[in-house]
Amino acid sequence: MKGILGKKLGMTQITQEDGTMVPVTVIEAGPCVVVQKKTPARDGYAALQLGFGAVRENKVRKPLKGHFSKNKLKPVRYLRELRVENPEAYEVGQEIKVDIFSPGERVDVTGISRGKGYAGLIKRWGGHRGPMAHGSKFHRAPGTLGSPRGGGRVFPGRHMPGRMGYERVTVKNLQVVRVDPERNLLLVKGAVPGARGRLVTVRAAE
Repeated sequence: MKGILGKKLGMTQITQEDGTMVPVTVIEAGPCVVVQKKTPARDGYAALQLGFGAVRENKVRKPLKGHFSKNKLKPVRYLRELRVENPEAYEVGQEIKVDIFSPGERVDVTGISRGKGYAGLIKRWGGHRGPMAHGSKFHRAPGTLGSPRGGGRVFPGRHMPGRMGYERVTVKNLQVVRVDPERNLLLVKGAVPGARGRLVTVRAAE
């Protein structure tokens, strides 16, 4: 499976040949460098460790510096693994660029969704509120959590207030609309998770 790391730049819209407007997400995809190869014989699975993004060397810790210097590579900001069928087809230090994709292909994009902080039951799970009249004592509270019939305890999976968002999300089967190898840009139809500037992983759709 082919894939690449990138950075979400934002959304815009482009005009197709038939005059229709298409909303697209602009991703700065690559170039990525192959930092390490994982093989079934040594690691138990086949994958590539890709690096993306520039970083100053004084911002890299000593263990990572040794990891890069062992293969005579410059430090990068992000390291992620991508499963591949044949890691031997790649070489350590090889660059993977956005031209591995072409318009019309389908991709899966993974990123970290926007964090919304601490949220209540209604906003987080879409719960119903109580009457808003002056005589009501119940408005937006969670209500009864457990009953004596259920053992008087709160069962796992109960919808509760808590942190909302900032989760790993994958949007599948997005269409590649345009590829710009000169500027390392990938335009995919629709929205992808995360805020502007966040890391995303683009893989060929399964």
